[in-house]
Amino acid sequence: MKVAVKTLDNKDAGEITLDKDVFGVEVRRDILHRTVHYQLNKRRAGTHKVQTRDEVTGTGKKPWKQKGTGSARAGDLKRPQDIGGAVVHGPVVRSHATDLPKKIRRMALKSALSAKVAAGKLIVIDSDKASDHKTKPMAASLANFGFKSVLIIGGAEIDANFARATANIPRVDVLPAQGANVYDILRRDTLVLTKDAVTALTEKLKG
Repeated sequence: MKVAVKTLDNKDAGEITLDKDVFGVEVRRDILHRTVHYQLNKRRAGTHKVQTRDEVTGTGKKPWKQKGTGSARAGDLKRPQDIGGAVVHGPVVRSHATDLPKKIRRMALKSALSAKVAAGKLIVIDSDKASDHKTKPMAASLANFGFKSVLIIGGAEIDANFARATANIPRVDVLPAQGANVYDILRRDTLVLTKDAVTALTEKLKG
């Protein structure tokens, strides 16, 4: 399938052919859901922690005698019902990561790219090279496209001026081709690929 190539100023710069095995596959919402779940689980820090009875600071001395006080028996004052006591079944430091086969992750990335093509939300630009690092002219250039929310994926490396110029523009994300992922593609309304990104993603996902 052929799509138009634009410049950063939204002017025509020819055409490019997208591989239908990467950009024209069936959109699998179930696989997209599984992959987003996998990515968000992997991002969780898992550093939440409570103190158990053996970690609470305090003496292990029996606070009062076993019988005759009218109070319930107690071995120490680290019990959950005591002020400053332990927490029962609270969170502990752990990994929240879940497993997902590499084949499914590849299929999901193809599906996400194809979903943008099917929705008419994929734009190809010739290059992400910027003449300077100023935000104002870059914001003016992107405004020509009418973007409200966009992810821009470049080649192996993002141009330094382009990265700095887009860093402070709201709802504009920039990633190199190797960082392309399902969650970031789906969370933005429009996907912009450079010609280098198209080549890199096709080589990565073909087959």
